[in-house]
Amino acid sequence: MSAGIYVIKDDGQLVEMKEKVYDSEDLLQKLIADYPNLLAGDQIDGAEPRRWLLVTREAPVPDRENGSARWSVDHLFLDQDGIPTFVEVKRSSDTRIRREVVGQMLDYAANAVVYWPMESIRSMFERQCQLNNDSSEAALVRILQPEGDGDTFWQKVKVNLQGGRVRLVFVADEIPQELQRIVEFLNEQMDPAEVIAIEMKQYMGEGLKTLVPRIIGQTAQAQQKKGVAREERQWSEESFFPELEARRGKDQAAAARKILDWAKSKATRIYWGRGSQSGSFVPILSYNGQDYSLLAVYTYGTVEIYFQYYRTMPPFDSEAKRKELLARLNDIDDISIPMDGIARRPGIQLSQLTNHSALERFLGVLEWIVEQVTAKHE
Repeated sequence: MSAGIYVIKDDGQLVEMKEKVYDSEDLLQKLIADYPNLLAGDQIDGAEPRRWLLVTREAPVPDRENGSARWSVDHLFLDQDGIPTFVEVKRSSDTRIRREVVGQMLDYAANAVVYWPMESIRSMFERQCQLNNDSSEAALVRILQPEGDGDTFWQKVKVNLQGGRVRLVFVADEIPQELQRIVEFLNEQMDPAEVIAIEMKQYMGEGLKTLVPRIIGQTAQAQQKKGVAREERQWSEESFFPELEARRGKDQAAAARKILDWAKSKATRIYWGRGSQSGSFVPILSYNGQDYSLLAVYTYGTVEIYFQYYRTMPPFDSEAKRKELLARLNDIDDISIPMDGIARRPGIQLSQLTNHSALERFLGVLEWIVEQVTAKHE
């Protein structure tokens, strides 16, 4: 067992969170299905963090054309580039994690790239959306850049499958050394396929639960071979706006400029991103020794609302307060963030803020956020 981690509550109480094993493998599988961000897309690709689209759990894999399922992979995800991502979950107490699970995963990948037509994946995804009472179109919008479209995305999925460009992910509460060595070896040798493991430790204490994912397998040699280590670009105000205008037009660039002007008057500083392809800026409010990242604006025309991070930001560590923020945003014309957005980083399109009234109301919500943060300690 590893050392514990510590949380300081609002009242100053120190809570020791101790590592706990998962009650069942199914529980860990469900957590990943419900919270795909646990797959640590920012660790997999720091320059362009991976965003995840759940296709299905228990995805059936045949071993011949038009055959019935011989195996099933625990989860099938797609990232924003249409890369099929196979996720197999095991608890460390399961002895199969050391060797058998590797053979299983290679079976899945070898047969899926041959016997899974893109149409089959699309059908599984649409059925999963129906089960979740979700719109398949809305689910796609949540992971694609605004200029992306569904037909192009599914074509990418097809090309990736045909080319063997897939990602194999082993998830466990603890990754044994034997599996780590195998994963590192396979990831260095396989191209364009990617092989990684995610160690997902769970810590609990006084009714709180913390999950800590850690990527294993991305050795320097593997990254060099696959060209994962992209040259980063330091963005600035001078480079951001010409790029945004070129991609999304003058009206959206003007809306982003208004947000930046507001941020300069209210935030402590502006962080400019280092994406290799897309630029971003994040207004940061420093107050009472804590940094509050308010939102992010991207050159592909999206404004991300940082609900995921607000959960540790008083007073928005209260679910009721996050729901109030959600209601204020959804009160703006054309904005409709689902309730589960209060646990994610939902996006608003700059195109929704080009109307003067909508933009002013949005800035008013940002003003309210700052007021709530500063009033917490007064």
